[in-house]
Amino acid sequence: MKNSHHTIPDQQLCRLSNFVTGWLGLHFPKKRWRDLERIITQTTPELGCPDTDSCIERLLAGQFSKDQEEILASRLTIGETYFFREQKSFEILENRILPDLIASRRGREQRLRIWSAGCSTGEEPYSLAIMLSRLIPDLQEWQITILATDINSSALGKAVHGVYSDWSFRGVPQWIRQRYFTKTPEGRHELSCDIRRMVTFSILNLAEDNYPSLSTNTNAMDIILCRNVLMYFESKQQQQVIRCFKRSLLDGGWLVVSPCETSSAYSDCFETVIFPGAVFYKKNKQNGKAQVIAPLVPAGVSEARIPFPHVPVPAPKPLPPTSPPAPDTVKPAVPLTQLPIYEEALALYHQGNYEEAADILSVLLARSEAGIGTQPALVKFVALMAQAQANRGEIALALEWVDKAIVFDKLNAELYYLRATIFQEQGEIPKAMASLKQAIYLDQAFVMAHFALGMLTLQDGKPVEADKHLENVLSLLGTCPGDDTVSAAEGMTAARLAEIITATRAGILQR
Repeated sequence: MKNSHHTIPDQQLCRLSNFVTGWLGLHFPKKRWRDLERIITQTTPELGCPDTDSCIERLLAGQFSKDQEEILASRLTIGETYFFREQKSFEILENRILPDLIASRRGREQRLRIWSAGCSTGEEPYSLAIMLSRLIPDLQEWQITILATDINSSALGKAVHGVYSDWSFRGVPQWIRQRYFTKTPEGRHELSCDIRRMVTFSILNLAEDNYPSLSTNTNAMDIILCRNVLMYFESKQQQQVIRCFKRSLLDGGWLVVSPCETSSAYSDCFETVIFPGAVFYKKNKQNGKAQVIAPLVPAGVSEARIPFPHVPVPAPKPLPPTSPPAPDTVKPAVPLTQLPIYEEALALYHQGNYEEAADILSVLLARSEAGIGTQPALVKFVALMAQAQANRGEIALALEWVDKAIVFDKLNAELYYLRATIFQEQGEIPKAMASLKQAIYLDQAFVMAHFALGMLTLQDGKPVEADKHLENVLSLLGTCPGDDTVSAAEGMTAARLAEIITATRAGILQR
């Protein structure tokens, strides 16, 4: 007899669960089917469907509009967050990780790149911005990137505005609110513009979109925080995201997850570093090994450190056992040494072995330099070298290589676009915009150049002008089949780019 409380048959819930896993990467095993049933039942009226059965069938048949998909995705991915959540992780970042990074970059290339993946309503990336503003007194002399991404467009809209209720500050010292927020007439708390400007918000689907990518600024990261996100992913999708994170990090970079998310899937790709009260993962050649870090000797409380009360942290609970992870790299059909030299370098690049790819390209270019001007194919070698150096964090070298490529092919619009992405990483926004305009001058139909110019214009506080650029992109995409890959978008399809632009134009990223 059917349980009166469960109106959706298990067979239909199974199909729905599999669909959501493929679409968003979220895992709803049988024990969570009731949660899935509750969400779809509550959202059905908002989606304009007469009943839950027809709602599910329309979704599975691909008959939802983009607006309907956005609504359902936002309901499925609602996450609870607050400022300085999981205090022990922030204490380790502030006292252990960031001071070393800052010291190693000071006086040289003063830049830091941090990615908050699955940022929800923005409390995590803004916490990072507050922390960096306190750790770096000469912040204006640094190039700081804090990228915050989420698939939930509604949450991103709230994040951009930076207005929060008291509930977002539980456990946070009162002086944080007093120093960085102002009270609104409605009794909420608005974050200061200086801190908000440090964070860039963007829509990104960890399950579907490609990363690392220069086009989404997800490359050459020093630190990635992805907390309380992958625990909801299906095992294979979880492993794929972890491998992509590894490629997105610089050598020696850090992946920070929640204490409850420890898993062999991480230690297979990273060195496990056990700090007092938390486990971090470091990108180096010590995969599978663990390093135990001793506690710091208490040195008294000063305002240079956020004075959180000590809260005992329970031992991490491991995630359920997962199937053996797929290899970290995808081997080509033939050994690399038997591939043409460019194909070998390209395969290494896509595997995340940027240094090895650059070494091979250096040999090729050294042999062929005299012929670059008469062999246009070699320009793509130089362009790949620039991309490899950018992903290694060698921004100055990357710029040298792309400038060299432009010397030999002055009419190649994609080279100017690549140069713009490198300028953007350097914080040279006017130069980036000028380079994008050169690319568009050379190729009026260059979709990604229009898109990047629109996003930079929006970041520059000019929403009306930005909207015109994004409208141009949608017009250009209107002539492309949805499953076509957009040139220079590193695998992104026309349909996916159109989704991102539609959401952005609807005001998601408006200041």
